[in-house]
Amino acid sequence: MPARRKIRMILKSKPTIEGAGVHLNRAFGFNELPSFDPFLMLDDFRSDNPEHYLQGFPWHPHRGIETITYVLKGDVEHGDSLGNEGVISSGDVQWMTAGSGIIHQEMPKGDDQGSMHGFQLWANLPASQKMMAPRYRGISAGEIPEVVWDNGVRIKIIAGTMGDTGGPVKDIVINPEYLDCTVPPGVTYRHGVKPDHTAFIYVIDGKGTVDATAIGNRTLVLFDPGDEFSITAAGDQVRFLLLTGKPLNEPVAWRGPIVMNTQDELATAFREYREGTFVKHRRENA
Repeated sequence: MPARRKIRMILKSKPTIEGAGVHLNRAFGFNELPSFDPFLMLDDFRSDNPEHYLQGFPWHPHRGIETITYVLKGDVEHGDSLGNEGVISSGDVQWMTAGSGIIHQEMPKGDDQGSMHGFQLWANLPASQKMMAPRYRGISAGEIPEVVWDNGVRIKIIAGTMGDTGGPVKDIVINPEYLDCTVPPGVTYRHGVKPDHTAFIYVIDGKGTVDATAIGNRTLVLFDPGDEFSITAAGDQVRFLLLTGKPLNEPVAWRGPIVMNTQDELATAFREYREGTFVKHRRENA
């Protein structure tokens, strides 16, 4: 029999302001280290008030991490020091590996109704790859496969594999799963996980129960070790983001947008940013 994962921690996302004045809800972050290793932070930036997001995230640096942005509604304009620029729209994903250093901006624009809904996840890089060349992956909604089970469960696969269907994001060192799951009322969804991987869910719509504990919108459940966990939908349905990944088990030195392994590495990163030597790689002819 698979070892069932029990609830380790339940969190409700908390309002905060980031960037140039973006109102969002933080599901977890610095204060929860190292419980979510290899993940560092999850922000929920769903808003229907343009005044709460239009100031955006002007040019800023990153080093040592990957930032994963998943948009449900609206547009986000972006640009970076590699010369990439474009728009992330409803259903799209931006998977950016900062590596040795990148400077970028993200400017939410919303949709015609003024809605801007999405999430940004930060994933750590191991010491051996913190100074790798940065890379950018723009994934359109049409590239993200969806599987539908006989019981009505629907799963969009951003990263990971369900049966014979794999998501478009591959070759990530933490071997993550990133799934957008919708479970019909009364149905129980069971998910198998590698025993040594961190696993959590973040509810984004509806209600459900885990181990007889009721959970709803903007609730995060982190699971203990084990082989599988389950969630049962209540009411109309429950929709949640499901994340799993292999822990790095390395020291974390984190200040602002830069995450390294030592305080000396942090000091070097900020000194290089001040001196203009932060970016180590640029796209040819950019």
